[in-house]
Amino acid sequence: MSRNELESTTPTAAIAVFGEHVDRAERFVGMLREEGVTRGLIGPRELDRLWDRHVLNSAVLDDEVPRETRVIDVGSGAGLPGVPLAISRPDLDIVLLEPMARRVEWLEEVVDELDLDGVTVVRGRAEEKAVRAQLDPAEVVTARAVAPLARLAGWCLPLVQESGRLIALKGASAAEEIERDRADIGKAGGGAPRIAECGGDILDTPTTVVVIERVARQRPGSQRKRSKKKGQRST
Repeated sequence: MSRNELESTTPTAAIAVFGEHVDRAERFVGMLREEGVTRGLIGPRELDRLWDRHVLNSAVLDDEVPRETRVIDVGSGAGLPGVPLAISRPDLDIVLLEPMARRVEWLEEVVDELDLDGVTVVRGRAEEKAVRAQLDPAEVVTARAVAPLARLAGWCLPLVQESGRLIALKGASAAEEIERDRADIGKAGGGAPRIAECGGDILDTPTTVVVIERVARQRPGSQRKRSKKKGQRST
């Protein structure tokens, strides 16, 4: 697809989301159109909905991301949501974490082609001790289509700073997953999950996310010590 043809298919919402950086978003969509299917990054049925279902859907996460923060995108794959977020928010420092070598190669090509200075690609899995040792905890960790909330919390919350947040892109199953996995989320160090809709003022279908704050872990025995003190009598 030529540049003129690509621009003619760019939705009005993309200009609102990406502003002066919309050309980078167009180039990213062009790369996905040309190589996404052959490189196993997206299915062939996704080509006609790259903008609304994937790129814009990812970029509007900035509603939940504070300015000038560090973000780790777990299981980045084709670069979603990390790359659209990096394009729309150049103030962010973003790490794209991906375990598969061929996808890491793709992500490195994208970062180079789009000149995304604030983006780093790291190969590995969030649950690996070596990865956790390599990456400093971030204010925000994102994940899209990676795993159910219980497993996702266990993998991702150790990468989140205390009082930071995990943002998981979910669909209609968000409320059901929260109820099913609430206990596991708490055990992993997460606070009460909340559902948020991003991009509702721009997109026909807002992006549904589950936001989980990383809370302080209680030290072993601390509850027992407090109970003991509470039961002591003053003399």
